[in-house]
Amino acid sequence: MNDTLPNDPLVIAGKAYGSRLITGTGKFKDFDETRQATLAAGAQIVTAAIRRINLGQSPDEPSLLDALPPDEFTLLPNTAGCYDAAEAVRTCKLARELLDGHKLVKLEVLGDQKTLYPNVVETLRAAELLVADGFDVMVYTSDDPILAKRLEEIGCVAVMPLAAPIGSGLGIQNKWSLAEIIDNAKVPIIVDAGVGTASDAAIAMELGCDGILMNTAIAGAKNPVLMASAMRKAVQAGREAFLAGRIPRKRHANASSPVDGLIG
Repeated sequence: MNDTLPNDPLVIAGKAYGSRLITGTGKFKDFDETRQATLAAGAQIVTAAIRRINLGQSPDEPSLLDALPPDEFTLLPNTAGCYDAAEAVRTCKLARELLDGHKLVKLEVLGDQKTLYPNVVETLRAAELLVADGFDVMVYTSDDPILAKRLEEIGCVAVMPLAAPIGSGLGIQNKWSLAEIIDNAKVPIIVDAGVGTASDAAIAMELGCDGILMNTAIAGAKNPVLMASAMRKAVQAGREAFLAGRIPRKRHANASSPVDGLIG
């Protein structure tokens, strides 16, 4: 799988990836559909909620690792469902034990069950503890430019601001905040949460985001595999448009064919 242009990989924690689309593994009808959608998306990094999906902790049940083997995909264990720093740190340590010392994790600490908005105070505390313990932390956060910079300074390998609340499908709600975060970042900025359809993904990439993580937009679609394919193309197109550089917006028309020097 390689959707990036030559010399334009997504680099996270020193490893280069050919796809800028990261996909989740929850909400699919079964592991077969999970695999089909992941392949259609071209994703190389896949998230897994340690507290919800079997990664071997239940030996007698089907395991996600059978559908998405670690030799084919980079697994990104996440702390979905955690509401304080201590709980999130314990979950990451469990993932490290289950996955033979795996260091790359997605940190999310939620504030409440209604909005699933991040608890930024507990997120900061957990990020500091995990980085100090040797984890490579990709962190879900609000679209606050000051907070995003602080998480980068702590040592997170990627900062993942929301575009809108988790699972809402509302799309990019604050372009200014994302643009400000991107402009000031020295680590990858990956939109996490809120994307609903392919145009949302393209807009995020056109703003200059380094990648997008999505689950519900794919798994909740009427045809998840087809939506995964659409998202793959949208992310690639958005990245190419960003690199190409769009024309400036103007209030008045500007003819594609110049009128100067017309014959007769």
